[in-house]
Amino acid sequence: MAYSELVKNFERIRDYMRDFLIYGFKSREEYDAKSSRSYDNERRRVESWMGEYMSFRQDANGKNVFLSVDSRAIPHNPLYKAFKAKSFTDNDIILHFYILDLLSNGKALQARVIAERIATDYLYRFDSTYEIDESTIRNKLKEYEDIGLLKSEKFGRVLAYRRSESFVDLSGWMDAVAFFSEADPLGVIGSYLLDKYEEAPDYFGFKHRYILHALDSQILCVLLEAMNEKRCVELYVRSPRNSDLRQHTLFPAKIYVSTQTGRQYLFAYSYRFRRPMFFRLDNIKAVKLGAVEKHCEKYAGYCDKFAENLWGVSTGVDYSLDHIEMTVHVDDGEGYILSRLEREKRGGTIEAIDDHTYKFAADVYDATEMLPWIRTFIGRIAELRCSNQHVTDTFYADLTAMRQIYGGEADAVQ
Repeated sequence: MAYSELVKNFERIRDYMRDFLIYGFKSREEYDAKSSRSYDNERRRVESWMGEYMSFRQDANGKNVFLSVDSRAIPHNPLYKAFKAKSFTDNDIILHFYILDLLSNGKALQARVIAERIATDYLYRFDSTYEIDESTIRNKLKEYEDIGLLKSEKFGRVLAYRRSESFVDLSGWMDAVAFFSEADPLGVIGSYLLDKYEEAPDYFGFKHRYILHALDSQILCVLLEAMNEKRCVELYVRSPRNSDLRQHTLFPAKIYVSTQTGRQYLFAYSYRFRRPMFFRLDNIKAVKLGAVEKHCEKYAGYCDKFAENLWGVSTGVDYSLDHIEMTVHVDDGEGYILSRLEREKRGGTIEAIDDHTYKFAADVYDATEMLPWIRTFIGRIAELRCSNQHVTDTFYADLTAMRQIYGGEADAVQ
């Protein structure tokens, strides 16, 4: 079969790019999901979109191809190109222009009339017997209604279609759309809007930019649609340890995005386990919309209550709470330390012991998540206590290791 850069199934490309070019760095010899020819075809397809951003290294296992991108030096996310390489049939391209041309005057036409006009106004001009049946045209009209290009109206029992109207002048929103396309988890939508213009703004730069999670945009879009319509979802999740798929029926509540890594998580109520759970979006294989949840407020309330004791996205081993207390010394002129505690305490509390001493306390599901944040107060921590002994042991063991590496006076680190 001839090679084509167009794709019918984005999920296959998503798997390939993630497992081989982003996280896996696997060689051709390690590709055992399909034939070696499939590997070559997928690699060539990706190279046609992002050849300038790809590198390789050679080792004993063979040639490993991977993405090599300095996100600070590129104005636009190159991964968006993968979404814009969708394949199409002859009927797709023909009907796209014929239907939109027939409806360009703003009038509504029935599907039967559209089918007749396509045959009499367009196809008859060609010396061929090529025909398009009415059911194909009806399916295309329904597809275009679903994506917003057309809208349907009922005249009695008859359904008619007209082109959707937009009164938004995007030229006045170019800067906002350009920023959105690179800063938002669904920035690919902004990228599509920018494609309407010959040139897009390229003066935005980002020091911390997480372009890899663009591959999860379709999954994220369906989840947000479910949240907006208060629907449950069927989630198909790939185990990170193997290729097994697990199915979960959930009520989606929120999307969490890490400011440190850009990784995205779904926070949802599990009907099977009867408790809120987190799912990494890059582990989700597929999402299907379910029925509207009649008791959505109840399940959303469960999640909101549960989130009061979350620090990050870990629920611990057994969903039990860890109590942690950190006593911090603040010298004169260091009011910014107290301001930081107030700003970053999340669900914790702050108690003034005296003019220079404050105690931060919190009850969280997994206090080990707090260690990176706690370490930023080293030098001002007078005491650290936690009901989970592993947390305090880890913290003080790290201090001991740091002294051994860097030396210093005995009281250099409190």
